[in-house]
Amino acid sequence: MGRSQKAKGSRREREFARLINGTRIPLSGAAKHAGQEHTGDVAGLGLKFEVKARKNGFKTLYQWLDQEGIDALAIKADRREWLVVLPIGKLMELIGEE
Repeated sequence: MGRSQKAKGSRREREFARLINGTRIPLSGAAKHAGQEHTGDVAGLGLKFEVKARKNGFKTLYQWLDQEGIDALAIKADRREWLVVLPIGKLMELIGEE
């Protein structure tokens, strides 16, 4: 991973941590490469988050969420558990952190 990608990842982790009043986990990426247990990128709301940012890699997810009247997505791959994707504003509303 190049320097610009690392910087972008760090920026997004800090941004997300601020949004949820959480904490960015220092050196989270380095732990993965050092053979240590991965602890996530951001901790907050009683959860650990892995933060991903792509230029246009989640286009379909955003298109599905942009449909009128849709609050969240429920997605599932074969033989995997369900995942729920929702906008940060909706998450904060649900947990009472508006």
